[in-house]
Amino acid sequence: MQKNTHDKAMLAEAGVPAGGDGDAEHWRDRDLAVLWHPCTQMREHPGTLPLLPIARGEGAWLVGRDGRRYLDAISSWWTNLFGHAEPRIAAAIAQQAMTLEHVILAGCSHAPAVELAERLLAIAPRETGREPLSKVFYADNGSAGVEVALKMAFHWFRNRGIEGRTKFIALDNGYHGETLGALAVGDIPLYRRVYAPLLAEALFAPSPDAYLCEAGETPEERARHAADGLRELLERHGNEVCALILEPRVQCAGGMRMHDPVYLKLARELCDAHGVFLICDEIAVGFGRTGTLFASEQSGVQPDLLCLSKGLTGGALPLAAVLATQTIYDGFLDDSREKAFLHSHSYTGNPLACAAALASLDIFASDDILNRNRATAARMATLAAPLAEHRHVADVRQAGMIVAFELTPGGDRRASFDPALRVGLRAYRAALERGVLLRPLGDVLYWIPPYCVDEAALQLLADTTRAAIDEATACA
Repeated sequence: MQKNTHDKAMLAEAGVPAGGDGDAEHWRDRDLAVLWHPCTQMREHPGTLPLLPIARGEGAWLVGRDGRRYLDAISSWWTNLFGHAEPRIAAAIAQQAMTLEHVILAGCSHAPAVELAERLLAIAPRETGREPLSKVFYADNGSAGVEVALKMAFHWFRNRGIEGRTKFIALDNGYHGETLGALAVGDIPLYRRVYAPLLAEALFAPSPDAYLCEAGETPEERARHAADGLRELLERHGNEVCALILEPRVQCAGGMRMHDPVYLKLARELCDAHGVFLICDEIAVGFGRTGTLFASEQSGVQPDLLCLSKGLTGGALPLAAVLATQTIYDGFLDDSREKAFLHSHSYTGNPLACAAALASLDIFASDDILNRNRATAARMATLAAPLAEHRHVADVRQAGMIVAFELTPGGDRRASFDPALRVGLRAYRAALERGVLLRPLGDVLYWIPPYCVDEAALQLLADTTRAAIDEATACA
């Protein structure tokens, strides 16, 4: 009781209202009067889609302005690694803010940007016999990082005088962001269809998605068959392609669809055979989410360009980094400014964000995060396993700290719920009522909790997920 009183006093001193039902309702009204929320049909607020006014975060939990607590089971759009209000990251940001909050990175330099680049290159995936990643280009967010990588790949060939390499290959059901370049290499109709007239042409290779396995087909066999499709595409169009872009191991926004690591190994070999760059988008799957620091490590593969964001700062501030080889970097060195990579963002290499990222890397080192995650992932697997028996669950799949549940009528992999039933939305609302923030991808529920999640929270998550599936599918 004393601690709670002390916390409220501290919050009041900081200007944060203590909260209450009336305050939360007032805040919703203020919000809807002025804000346009991302990835939202605003007509659904506030009736169909609940709006949660959040006052603060505490570890794996979010605390509403009405005092209710919600387990952040999706790590706030897959960004948060170690829990909300992590004191070591907060302290690093505060200390940096007292020294240098920002400076233009064109023509200037500062310690956090240099030190972070050095440390990222030191831990980046390495492949025996391959030129290592050796340069870092900063951007503001994941989509911007993808834009950087795409432009670098195209521009490198142009600088070399190699004409016609103007296309990219991406995977069916892939997603790489919302800016026009990133959207062009995405294959989710909900996001892509409206803007299709604005998008550059891309080529799409079959997804290695293990959920698509035919009867008797193993995930590895599925991955190899998909690689055959990529081979055929490159044989037809290889001289038009500058890069292949993919998310290693998990197609996240595509429904947390997972594939065997052999696919990336085969894709790397095919890229080499056709002189095509390999771009690994590890914006969501990097920094321990899939069991290794980077998902591409599970294939023993090093990309030519590596895109990082989301968990890069532990979820504290927006920042992206694109790691490139020396060969790519050297392709822009010339007396002509037209051959320079003139892409820029105002906040490129922001010192506050770099300081947060450095603190995040320190936590990985000091807290043995990857080993702890393996134990947590094993517990998540145990808790998720019984849900595979639910009659409306077609698949339970896992890659490290990511677990997904595919909901279909009667568990039929060939069927899907009528979209009018809004099964995913029903599950979302049911989970919120029980104090868990789940944000389904269509009719796929998934767990991506912060790494600090404890046993009690995991048990709540498992119990709530079952209840949410029961309630959401009761209409079927």
